Amino acid sequence: MHHFSYVGQKLQCEGVELSAIAALHGTPTYVYSAQTIADNYRRLAASLSGLDLRICYAMKANSTLAIVRHFANLGAAFDLVSGGELQRVIAAGGRAQDSVFAGVGKTDAEIRRGLEASVYSFHVESEPELERINHIAGQLGRIAPIAIRINPDVDAQTHAKITTGKSENKFGIPLKFAAEAYAAAAKFPHLRIRGVQMHIGSQLTQVGPFVEAVKKVLPFVLELKRLYGIEYFSVGGGIGIVYQDALASGSAGWWDAKPAGERPLTPEIYGSALKPLLAPLGLRILLEPGRFLVGNAGVLVSRVEYVKRGQGKTFLILDAAMNDLVRPAMYEAYHELVPVVRDTARPALKADIVGPVCESGDCFAKDRVMQEVGEGELVAFMSAGAYGYTMASRYNTRAMPAEVLVSGNRFELVNARESFDSMVAGEKIPGFLQR
Repeated sequence: MHHFSYVGQKLQCEGVELSAIAALHGTPTYVYSAQTIADNYRRLAASLSGLDLRICYAMKANSTLAIVRHFANLGAAFDLVSGGELQRVIAAGGRAQDSVFAGVGKTDAEIRRGLEASVYSFHVESEPELERINHIAGQLGRIAPIAIRINPDVDAQTHAKITTGKSENKFGIPLKFAAEAYAAAAKFPHLRIRGVQMHIGSQLTQVGPFVEAVKKVLPFVLELKRLYGIEYFSVGGGIGIVYQDALASGSAGWWDAKPAGERPLTPEIYGSALKPLLAPLGLRILLEPGRFLVGNAGVLVSRVEYVKRGQGKTFLILDAAMNDLVRPAMYEAYHELVPVVRDTARPALKADIVGPVCESGDCFAKDRVMQEVGEGELVAFMSAGAYGYTMASRYNTRAMPAEVLVSGNRFELVNARESFDSMVAGEKIPGFLQR
């Protein structure tokens, strides 16, 4: 469920036409729906009602300050994977003291920053990290709260680049070695064992892998509660969203040919499967969702620059490129592409959807069938709210896109399009090259 729909022939975000946003702020521009984010958050919380639940929004999905503030206002804590994300939480008015600090390669400076901000817990990925956190906590005269990330060796049945719960992945400590790791942690004078954590991957569309992983780890969680009095069990994130058929059935029109439809993993299905397993533990339960909360809450609006008709192939060349939305190039990911102004009387267009970057990989879709569109017209990539702007780059010296947040009939620019001056502000030409 999201708040992007056609009203008449024009695509709107809540009560605002996307064409109006593009007219004011240009393209490419990310547009987010505040109501969709709130709905997703509240549905997930309701699905596990009755538990001592804390939702820690995974900021890597979308860390724009306005989005972070929106989550803080909704009552969320945060799942952080860098010192920069911690600074964003603080700058947005979020609660660092309720948040968790994850990541396999925390630096000394990041650990120190997390301790000074009194984060709720560090999610530790290795025994050397235990030693480092203990050492830095000792230097600061603090006790560092920790949980060890357990790798349950469960196949998440998702894309190879976003699975995290298998033994060959770099994340966490294998379950068979976890008892030794906790025993080692208990001996460090500047560590406090607060919980246990797992996360098996992203974009899961079936509940089965979640159930399998929780069942596999539960006996160990109970043993940790008995031995160390842990307070919480974090089951991570990973609930997937619909990328195919992202608009409601029939709303996009007959021209939008897409692969076989996806069935969403709803919060209600997720909660009904996991709640009976988690409730008897008597522990606080942490969730760390990212994509589920923001993925279908955002679109990327782009303008058609050229329709290039070649021998046996047509190319729809947009002003957005792989630097703006890298998921198709990086993950072979599908994003539904729809016209901002639809016209079902037009013929279908079959084309490769590409950007202007000087890479053959700068291709959003091959042989996509959609409504015929011409130069200067607007299109929107659906389900682009997660891992869109946060993974964007300045490749080809292309400015970072703008971001707009919509609430009802109001919208506001929350991140201005980057200027060339700001892009090169940290650069300099050394004196020995100047004449």
